[in-house]
Amino acid sequence: GLSQYSSDPRTEWDLSAYSTRDQVLEAVRNLRYKGGNTFTGLALTHVLEQNLKPDAGARLEAEKLVILLTDGKSQDDANLAAQTLKNLGIEIFAIGVKNADEAELKQVASEPLELTVYNVLDFPLLSSLVGRLTRVLCTRIKEKSNKENADLPVNMGPQLSPTDLKISAVTSKSMHLTWSPPPRPPKKYRVVYYPSKGGIAKEVVLDGATSSLRLSNLTSHTEYLVSVFPVYDTFVGDGLRGVTSTLPLSSPRSLRISELTHNSIRLSWKAAQGATQYLVLCSAAPDGAED
Repeated sequence: GLSQYSSDPRTEWDLSAYSTRDQVLEAVRNLRYKGGNTFTGLALTHVLEQNLKPDAGARLEAEKLVILLTDGKSQDDANLAAQTLKNLGIEIFAIGVKNADEAELKQVASEPLELTVYNVLDFPLLSSLVGRLTRVLCTRIKEKSNKENADLPVNMGPQLSPTDLKISAVTSKSMHLTWSPPPRPPKKYRVVYYPSKGGIAKEVVLDGATSSLRLSNLTSHTEYLVSVFPVYDTFVGDGLRGVTSTLPLSSPRSLRISELTHNSIRLSWKAAQGATQYLVLCSAAPDGAED
């Protein structure tokens, strides 16, 4: 599977899209480079939410590896997003080119860093990594696969995923989430939320017996993407997703002017809900400076 990213991650093809080496290589040859910003944290969250799920071809019993290729320093918190993946047993390899930040690569990558972090001066030099990286990847998969894992049939997906996400009690700063738990209760839930137009992804981890959450300290008049993932001992079930917008901040109403004198006026208005202060600007009409 492959995703490209800048300020908005884009899935090029899912894990289930191709079944032969030649098909994958042909897809790579036809790939168009996506320029732009470097929101690595948002990209890693996209991979978890969009690419590593059953309906994108991710098998619950298969080992999960993510290879990050970047030529710059992230403009958001890549470490938090990477830690989320690593906490779920997903192994990250970080490859830097040109202006990549090596310290950031080491933060993002899984241990041991001598096997998971690579850095080259320019894109043509990536070819020198292929042989070693291939051997390391195959060895890591074999090592992880030999460990004791839960033997779960693929068709258990519906038994492992929550349903019926509902978003209610939306205000300018908060919203309330509820969902129906899966037949097989998870150990934990991960709730990830972030502005749809780009921004730092935040997450809350809940006990598996919980099926509701109030999100607070949100930005007003903003569309949010929300995902709820069930976390089991050795894998993550398919997530629920929703989208909703917070309300705009309320405004003061019914401005009135009274008690005019030669050098003063009195203003009155109906309060804006939730306001703690007001800023009042006045200027001499029509083009006077603000006082």
